[in-house]
Amino acid sequence: MASTLYRNGVVHSSSDPFAEALVVADGQVAWLGSEGTVHTVLDGVDEVVDLDGALVTPAFVDAHAHVLQTGVALDAVDLSSAAGVTSLATALDAVAQAATRARGLGATAPLVGHGWDESAWPEQRPPTREELDRATGGAPVHLQRTDVHSAVVSSSFARVAGCEDLPGWRDDGLLTGAAHHRALEVVAAVAREHRDRHEAAALRAAAAAGIASLHEQSTAELDDLAGLAALLDRTRDAASGLPLVVGYRAELCTTEDEARELLAAVPGLTGIGGDLCVDGSLGSRTAALRAPYADLSAGAADARGTLRLTAEDVAAHVVAVTRARSQAAFHVIGDRAMDEVVAGLRAAADQEGVAAVGAGRHRLEHAEMVDAPALAAMVLLGLVASVQPAFDARWGGADGMYARRLGAGRAEAMNPLADLAAAGVPLAFGSDAPVTPFDPWGAVLAAISHHDPGQRISARAAFRAHTRGGWRAAGLDHTGAGEIRLGAPASLAVWRAASLAVQAPDGRLAAWSTDPRAGTPLLPELGEGIARPVCLRTLRDGVVLHDVLG
Repeated sequence: MASTLYRNGVVHSSSDPFAEALVVADGQVAWLGSEGTVHTVLDGVDEVVDLDGALVTPAFVDAHAHVLQTGVALDAVDLSSAAGVTSLATALDAVAQAATRARGLGATAPLVGHGWDESAWPEQRPPTREELDRATGGAPVHLQRTDVHSAVVSSSFARVAGCEDLPGWRDDGLLTGAAHHRALEVVAAVAREHRDRHEAAALRAAAAAGIASLHEQSTAELDDLAGLAALLDRTRDAASGLPLVVGYRAELCTTEDEARELLAAVPGLTGIGGDLCVDGSLGSRTAALRAPYADLSAGAADARGTLRLTAEDVAAHVVAVTRARSQAAFHVIGDRAMDEVVAGLRAAADQEGVAAVGAGRHRLEHAEMVDAPALAAMVLLGLVASVQPAFDARWGGADGMYARRLGAGRAEAMNPLADLAAAGVPLAFGSDAPVTPFDPWGAVLAAISHHDPGQRISARAAFRAHTRGGWRAAGLDHTGAGEIRLGAPASLAVWRAASLAVQAPDGRLAAWSTDPRAGTPLLPELGEGIARPVCLRTLRDGVVLHDVLG
């Protein structure tokens, strides 16, 4: 592999905070130094890249994503507010226009949309199937809510998919539960026919955002085992020119043999779980709560959401996976769901021992409602919190979806990043793409500007959670990945930033930890009205994944 000298820049390195240049050779960081010492290595490199003041950082890791589904969403009708869909009327108009285009192209596959969020619309409700039928002339339509835990479908789609007789079906076309899972399976089957194209699009988008690795959260509704195995194999080698995909599969195991069979079926599988759902989502009102949803009547069906796994299920799974020497992971959002997870994990620890369970580095995905007893259990059992700061940015605050679903009091306790960090719980940041887009700097900004000032963490802590934290969550931090130091894998990103931060906007230096006089590396300044850093190049083990640097 050719060696490359990157010079005349700013290098984010804790081992050499004053570095302005580095050499990448054989997939590793081979040299770090100042611009004044570049002459010592200049004659020994094959290529020289003038950074022109650009910032070099460790590449990001997205610790929770759905690769195939993100590719599908990139092709789907965009019903998010970012696309200008801010009401039920504009959503129906976008669907109608897409259906007209599809008819003109002779398309026969279902029309797929993604990203709607009725909680932000003035009508405060999703489309009905009758409205979809009228807007599309009766075409088969599947519109997935932004949280991917519910959808609305047209009449023809519901009939063909067989949703109408399943739990979770509503006459207005809104799907949750088993009906929603059936619809997902139908859409996923169509998506798999174009797997390579969809996955490539998602991985290119990740690389363009400075991401060198993603943790794929595979489920039976969204993909099959062969597809997951193929994705892991496709990205295993950096020479693929693609981000590394770390695999998790959400299948409930009751015995060690079941866990070992799954590990054998998917070579290189990192964990068993991930989106192994103990409950659903707050937006779809399927997250399991101790008290009823604030925006539902007291007597409403499932007013406290839906619990999909019990403590007994959790305990059996953790025991099985721990004995198979793998990593368990659970999707948990509501406080009642967290109660079940904690009870199950404690039961597993009673059976296997705290040390054995802790050695598994088991994960909780999302973990949005964490009280003191849950936090204590997470610390005791060595759990990793795989979280999405973008959720607070999108749905937090006094006027956000959390406040509407839970009431202001309960909503204030959502996404306790500072509590987790202060307790020493390892944090790994992700997007849950396609729920929120690949936007790592946006996640860092969300973490340092949490709606609750008491839950804000420093930029340095947030950045590490989205870089080294992702490698650590997958048990790969022993390689040195996530840092820029001699011998570490050259998984890097080059950024053009509006400015580099010396202190936080409110003057608190500790919030950024980026004072070069103190020997701490710089980060881009982030904030409202400040242009987001632009990724110029992304490297994985020295291989260029994305490049507009030239």
